[in-house]
Amino acid sequence: MEKMTKRERVEAALNFQEVDRLPISIWYHLPHVDQDPINLAEETIALTKKYDYDFIKMMPFGNYGAQDYGLSIKFHCTPDKPAKERKFGIEQPSDWTKLEPLPAYYGSYGKQVQFAQQMQKQLNGEDIPYIQTIFSPLSIAKKLAGPRIYTDVKECPKELHQALEAITETTINFIKANVEAGVAGFFFASQCASYSLMRGEEYDEFGIQYDRRVMEAACMDTYFNMVHIHGENTMWDKLEKLPCNCLNWHDRWIGPTLAEARKMTKKCLCGGINEKIFMHETVDTIRSHIVEAVEMAGKRGYMVTPGCVAKLDTPQINFYAARTAIENV
Repeated sequence: MEKMTKRERVEAALNFQEVDRLPISIWYHLPHVDQDPINLAEETIALTKKYDYDFIKMMPFGNYGAQDYGLSIKFHCTPDKPAKERKFGIEQPSDWTKLEPLPAYYGSYGKQVQFAQQMQKQLNGEDIPYIQTIFSPLSIAKKLAGPRIYTDVKECPKELHQALEAITETTINFIKANVEAGVAGFFFASQCASYSLMRGEEYDEFGIQYDRRVMEAACMDTYFNMVHIHGENTMWDKLEKLPCNCLNWHDRWIGPTLAEARKMTKKCLCGGINEKIFMHETVDTIRSHIVEAVEMAGKRGYMVTPGCVAKLDTPQINFYAARTAIENV
């Protein structure tokens, strides 16, 4: 068949259509530039072109959603040191009631909108889909409060619901601003939907209802929306039902496998690369690893990606090995 553009290839995969080759993308944090939207977009695009990826999963620093609500952060701005929490923004139940909806162009949220705007400007019409990273409202609340979030769901539910309403409205404002900046969609990361962290009934009350509102907004004017199911012992069955057209999780070291997931959902699957071992493996092992993933997932409705963020200091040859492997499957 004729060679596809990157957008055509991604859209075909999302719609379970034949592709000229499987789409691939690998993502990693860039802490040395992620406080500067211009440089972050520049390096993101350069790495995408270097390895010939088919789409861009934008990588803002992970705590951007909590910083504007009071999370104190120490930045190192070096490749080997990501930003770290210095002081949580929630210290007592009444602090939750102080949260209000924020405009999208405010503070750290505003920086990430500028990041999307720079992606649009610097790509200058090139046909590379880029999706913005957003977090579930409960994930943002957890970043803001730390581990006390799992106590607060039990001891101060009213105050926490008030905060989650504010965070949800802020996230929807942020979604609208990113759509204006040309994003193809969103990478929605849920980091609390684990039976090891909370009961399913608790997530139904404090998680899924807000997740759904966010994803309904995300899907409204976009075509590429991925739900990332983070962690172990996950509530995969709950998150699979969210509005989205593809799913991503740690498929190579936490269930379900790609083969099992193919029987559980009709959505496009994104995964196949074990991010835990990717940086340490040989070229031949990586190629075999991807061939095995394709055998499990099939060639329709599948994109080759890591199950979560890869390491920036992974040897370059490993990134090239992953990219070239898909030419031969």
